[in-house]
Amino acid sequence: MNTENKATEPDKPVKSSLLRNWLSLGGLIISTGSIFAFLLLFALDAMNPSSNPYVGVLAYLVAPTFLILGVSLVIGGALYQRWRYKRFKPTTARSLISIDLSKPQERRNLLILITVSTTFLLLTAIGSYQTYHFTESVTFCGQACHTPMKPQFVTYQHSPHARVSCSECHIGRGATWYVKSKISGLYQVYATYADEFPRPITTPISNLRPAQQTCEQCHWPQKFVGNLDRTYTHYLADETNTEYTVRMLLKVGGGDPTQGPVSGIHWHMSVANKVEYMATDPAHQVIPWVRMTDPQGVVTEYTTPDFDGEVRSDLVRTMDCMDCHNRPSHVFKTPNEAVDLALSLGRLDSSIPYLKRDAVALLTQPYSTEEAALQGIATGLHEKHANLPNLKSTIAEVQRLYSENFFPEMGADWRAYPDNIGHKDWLGCFRCHDGEHKSKNGLAVIKSDNCSQCHTILAQGNKDTLAQLNLQEPEFAHPEEGWQGFLCNDCHTGSND
Repeated sequence: MNTENKATEPDKPVKSSLLRNWLSLGGLIISTGSIFAFLLLFALDAMNPSSNPYVGVLAYLVAPTFLILGVSLVIGGALYQRWRYKRFKPTTARSLISIDLSKPQERRNLLILITVSTTFLLLTAIGSYQTYHFTESVTFCGQACHTPMKPQFVTYQHSPHARVSCSECHIGRGATWYVKSKISGLYQVYATYADEFPRPITTPISNLRPAQQTCEQCHWPQKFVGNLDRTYTHYLADETNTEYTVRMLLKVGGGDPTQGPVSGIHWHMSVANKVEYMATDPAHQVIPWVRMTDPQGVVTEYTTPDFDGEVRSDLVRTMDCMDCHNRPSHVFKTPNEAVDLALSLGRLDSSIPYLKRDAVALLTQPYSTEEAALQGIATGLHEKHANLPNLKSTIAEVQRLYSENFFPEMGADWRAYPDNIGHKDWLGCFRCHDGEHKSKNGLAVIKSDNCSQCHTILAQGNKDTLAQLNLQEPEFAHPEEGWQGFLCNDCHTGSND
């Protein structure tokens, strides 16, 4: 009776684990690897004395993405397996995983599983570690992801900060600015792929981190003291490329009264002074309003005669390092500066008649591409100096100057990026120190004629006069007459003497 009932009773579907499918097993492997990679990256970042902001991309974005992918595969495989059970109604259950080490086949399978798993985790560790270091490399910032940044990448390689990683200045440490940089980076990725980025890349960067949190991690503000001896060698655009050199003492001074007198150029960064300003143009070259708060809390406002009286709070900025040192790592040399340096170093022969004039003229010609520029430079020098014995090396040097400082495809050169250090080719200091910024009662003026506050000329002229130091602070002797009453950048544009 029981036998007949069992024989006629329909088979009941039997379920086994929903995870016993290749899709779920693959998801488990990916999830395990992502968790392992996250823990490894987290440990690397925790043990690294100098934090790498880009590690967050891997540890908190890439690894979780793979974890979500793995979990999704696990769930997807389980749902698929459940659907199969409902549709096909299997009558035999697949047994749970069991390992019998007495069987050679199962011992081999276990060995293969351990080997594959170990290899997978090892490759995950090596890949995570190498990716970790790649993301903090200059190659990653300048080439791999940021094609539009070629001008910045090339000029960075010849800057004083060539051994400082991009992330240390542009992001710094901490999670807050890391998140901000990644949010802004999303649009940058889109703009790159959609070819909608500006040419040239605009500056100053509106979301750049305050200098106190980046620059001052290496440049200790309490030690901004002392003077610097600097020599500036120039060549005139005449037949003999006449050399004219100025040697001066730059009074860097200090901004911390506990380390020395608060004076000189770095008076602006005194811990006791607070200087604020409002610029009315994107490049911060037009500053009609300045507010100074001294150590006693006395506030003085300075304005230009054409100021309309409206102070926009959203445009007011507290002065920091970047307001003067605005090209610390991406220096686009002017044609004059580039040719002068090459002549002073002997890379260009100053005995070649009119070489300074001709080289600067060729560098400043409008070219559509770098290739066209290099060809134009070669053709131009051939036409003007065809009989030179060292023509080939001269052409190569001028072409090098162009490739390192001019980027026609991006519209990037010295004209696009003002340099606010000094006041020769750009307003720089004279954005405020122009004698036009006065207090309401007219008694306080941001002066422009007190040159000795910031520098003292030690010697000037040619090689003979340079050996004669003059400690009496002589007046600047311009090589040409009629310069009095003008600001330097009224005549000097970077492409003329």
